[in-house]
Amino acid sequence: MVCQFLSYSKVTQLYIYTRSLFYIIFHRGLSQETGHSSLCCTADLILSLLTVPTLLLVTEDNSLSQKKKVTVEDLFSEDFKIHDPEAKWISDKEFIYREQKGSVILRNVETNTSTVLIEGKKIESLRAIRYEISPDREYALFSYNVEPVSTTLFYLYIFLKASLFRYLIKYFSPESSFLIFIFENNIYYCAHVGKQAIRVVSTGKEGVIYNGLSDWLYEEEILKSYVAHWWSPDGTRLAYATINDSRVPVMELPTYTGSIYPAVKPYHYPKAGCENPSISLHVIGLNGPTHDLEMMPPVDPRMREYYITMVKWATSTKVAVNWLSRAQNVSILTLCDATTGVCTKHDRDLTGGFCPQNEEPLFSKDGRTFFFVRAIPQGGQGKFYHITVSSSQPNSSNDNIQSITSGDWDVTTILAYDEKRSKIYFLSTEDMPRRRQLYSASTVGNFNRQCLSCDLVENCSYFSASFSPGADFFLLKCEGPGVPTVTVHNTTDRKKMFDLETNEHVQKAVNDRQMPKVEYRKIEIDDYHLPVQILKPATFTDTAHYPLLLVVDGTPGSQSVAEKFEVTWETVMVSSHGAVVVKCDGRGSGFQGTKLLHEVRRKLGLLEEKDQVEAVRMMLKEQYIDKTRVAVFGKDYGGYLSTYILPAKGENQGQIFSCGCALSPITDFKLYASAFSERYLGLHGLDNRAYEMARVAPRVSALEGQQLLIIHATADEKIHFQHTAELITQLIKGKANYSLQIYPDESHYFNSASLQHHLYRSLTNFFVECFRIQDKLPTVTAKEDEEED
Repeated sequence: MVCQFLSYSKVTQLYIYTRSLFYIIFHRGLSQETGHSSLCCTADLILSLLTVPTLLLVTEDNSLSQKKKVTVEDLFSEDFKIHDPEAKWISDKEFIYREQKGSVILRNVETNTSTVLIEGKKIESLRAIRYEISPDREYALFSYNVEPVSTTLFYLYIFLKASLFRYLIKYFSPESSFLIFIFENNIYYCAHVGKQAIRVVSTGKEGVIYNGLSDWLYEEEILKSYVAHWWSPDGTRLAYATINDSRVPVMELPTYTGSIYPAVKPYHYPKAGCENPSISLHVIGLNGPTHDLEMMPPVDPRMREYYITMVKWATSTKVAVNWLSRAQNVSILTLCDATTGVCTKHDRDLTGGFCPQNEEPLFSKDGRTFFFVRAIPQGGQGKFYHITVSSSQPNSSNDNIQSITSGDWDVTTILAYDEKRSKIYFLSTEDMPRRRQLYSASTVGNFNRQCLSCDLVENCSYFSASFSPGADFFLLKCEGPGVPTVTVHNTTDRKKMFDLETNEHVQKAVNDRQMPKVEYRKIEIDDYHLPVQILKPATFTDTAHYPLLLVVDGTPGSQSVAEKFEVTWETVMVSSHGAVVVKCDGRGSGFQGTKLLHEVRRKLGLLEEKDQVEAVRMMLKEQYIDKTRVAVFGKDYGGYLSTYILPAKGENQGQIFSCGCALSPITDFKLYASAFSERYLGLHGLDNRAYEMARVAPRVSALEGQQLLIIHATADEKIHFQHTAELITQLIKGKANYSLQIYPDESHYFNSASLQHHLYRSLTNFFVECFRIQDKLPTVTAKEDEEED
């Protein structure tokens, strides 16, 4: 086999295409008109009614009534489509990005000049959805003609010597046009364009033994990527994982349509307490004869079963590996010698909760100093994630470890280490948990830190960033609360050099719409101050009465209350149908320290219900909320919580919610992925009580007249339809009022725009009916009867 590529100088030729990922962002939609008020209820718990009104997307003016309302159709309109240039640094002064018309551009920061590398029309003609440029800028890889294999794993077709083959492709090496690709779970290596492809790993077996690729569990729950191979910095070595699913039980997904008899698609899916995939890490040399060497796991009695959660090259011969026990309460960071396979422990994290997984350390050029995030005690506030530096000295077996940051806030991402200036760059929640600001900190002396993004971009407080290799420049991406933008800055003085993307078309659409007003509050519960976000109609007045929708996510470690720009189904509900939406980051949510995060361990559902219901009670004290029209919605883990919460009682033992909807709900954690369920409930078989307490089924008998809509795809590969089937069995036994909507043969991620549109319309119609005020004749009292007589 000979690898052929698309050269810029031969744009009429094809052709090698890479596999791609699809990430579908679910925009949810709903509606209803306003109604009447009823008595307010009081809360048992102390409420902190500190209100922080924040006007995010709309300005008060006399033309508000002339503005359009946001509709479901707007969610699919180009007017609201955020363009992300996906900029990537390729040198200290240059980066490549994709402009709105689709062309791939090379931009020089110093000279402010641009060069078109690939015309957008060419990419469009190939229907390519992703690209990769070779380091010498002579060749390009394209994702094309993808076919789904798993959640985000795709086959694609490439031409090799005029023959069509199906491959799973990776990109060029960091320093040259070396290429590796994966076929039938074996790894092949091309030394150069046009050279013979050599098979360097041959132990693969499709669907069973994966080399350099993730299986379902690792892709979905551990590495969070299909990629399970890593180039060394100089491109001479390749680290890769071998994942063996041979002992993992098989799940079969049915296909009902398209044939007389339904077909099934088998794949390995480990559920709680079942056999897990085994994993090993190997390094092969690509210069000269290939030599395969396994990196040895740490010797620890708690690591008999383990996950590999992170791999990062420190130098061309040293690779950092993070090993996590199956119970996920012991994490060991090692530095492995790629020439011997010997791994040395550099950090061990023991926790009463669950350990973080994927944080990558940053290394100095010689590999002797590295920076990583770990949980550090902060007095009575518990532990928060902060930057720690570990330095090894020549002829010494002990590392010098120091904490660079401290405080009751979290470092969320380490971005870059600038050795020449002795500075580390990172994102943190120091400003507020719902914000992400860019900071620098000195790595010497008093570790002084500075906020680089504070007040730098108007109407923006939630950032991400990427630095050039020498850290002289950085790309700053504003993610909200205003319309997202991307700007380029000089690191020395933070000065903006130019705008890369302003999304003016979205800003224009926002200015022309009645966008929600956003407020933030806090509720105080069991010594925690839990953040709450409230979305109100642009025409809000406190003399009207609005229906209330609680939207829950609640996946442990996640965050719902954030100052990010979003136009979702919730926006439609607020803008078009006059509802109020509330979200709360309760116990178990992320970015507020490990004490709050670990509260839910072994008691999923219990505390989340208490916190979410308390947020609703706070809202029910407001005169503008119609207490007879309160609903709850959730998806995935949020679907679990929405079903769990729906039967909740008010202070007078009356129902709080009139209806609820669960999209792809988890209903029994022993039926769900092992890594997720065991992380929060322990190993099934050792602590079955925690699993039984978390089940939804025993609670559904408490449903008294509420409407419950369950929506699930029958070929959901992540949360199997089995969850909904088990729930419905209990609903029938309990004579509960429920409706079921299925999507035949559809996967967990609704890839089709038409399916998404149908989904949002279904949600909208359900909540419209739930919030509808039924026409009733006024009741005539006995006293009025006497007066008439």
